[in-house]
Amino acid sequence: MIRRYNGFVHQSKFRIGLVQMACSPDPAENLAKAEWRIREAAGRSAQIVCVQELFRSQYFCREEKTEWFDLAEPIPGPTSESFARLAAELSIVIVGSVFERRAAGVYHNTALVFDADGSLLGRYRKMHIPDDPLYFEKYYFTPGDLGFRVFDTRYARVAPLVCWDQWYPEAARLATLSGAQVLFYPTAIGWHPAEKAEFGTAQQDAWRTIQRAHAIANGLYVAAVNRVGYEGPPEHGLEFWGGSFVADPFGRVLAEASPAGEDTLVVECDPRQIEEVRRNWPFLRDRRIDAYAAITSRVID
Repeated sequence: MIRRYNGFVHQSKFRIGLVQMACSPDPAENLAKAEWRIREAAGRSAQIVCVQELFRSQYFCREEKTEWFDLAEPIPGPTSESFARLAAELSIVIVGSVFERRAAGVYHNTALVFDADGSLLGRYRKMHIPDDPLYFEKYYFTPGDLGFRVFDTRYARVAPLVCWDQWYPEAARLATLSGAQVLFYPTAIGWHPAEKAEFGTAQQDAWRTIQRAHAIANGLYVAAVNRVGYEGPPEHGLEFWGGSFVADPFGRVLAEASPAGEDTLVVECDPRQIEEVRRNWPFLRDRRIDAYAAITSRVID
């Protein structure tokens, strides 16, 4: 259920926790580690904790193999049941990630939002699905069919988006127009070994820049949580670059995780800054909604 937003709730400060992990081949081990790190974040007063994309396994989309579909799970299932219990026990909101088995042959890359009483507020299914070398996600994931969803939690109004979604300003804007105060981007992004020397710095900078731009253009907080570590064979694997961060409505990076190791970020956010920035940069006021109909075209010929 998505609760109606009246424009006057969630004016108190809230604290975001981001769990940046290296993943093993063992789903049970990864779930146990995520649970421990969520507890760590809550112990440091985090109220909304987000884990990285597909945290229960190594990034299997590097190759196309039917056996990796065995990693998928239903909802409810082990991950959702664990996070529901943890959210209720710790009185925190959890933004989780799951390889969702919807039906035989239909799978999604899904973010789940649990409120601080353990209830599942809903799910967001990744809308933009990439198909690049070592990122063969179209083989595994059916594109999302729920739209860009916003959830009114106990502490803030949040919009989960997933990884490749972070490159699309349309997704960020639609979530903003639905009243989001924070965009969460659970992510799995890294370097190809052969590309890092030439393109690595520019790729990472582009990734940070586009998300900071979403914060600026929409006047809200952006939180990106990436995995870390090397996965796969030496010449055909991926080096995930970590670097999870939170940007404020002015685009300033408030905190950033290690580029090379596991980390747990906890960052305080103040909704009053959303109001202040939007008063001074009224981009939403000045939108020319009468002139944007062509945005729904694939190209304008």
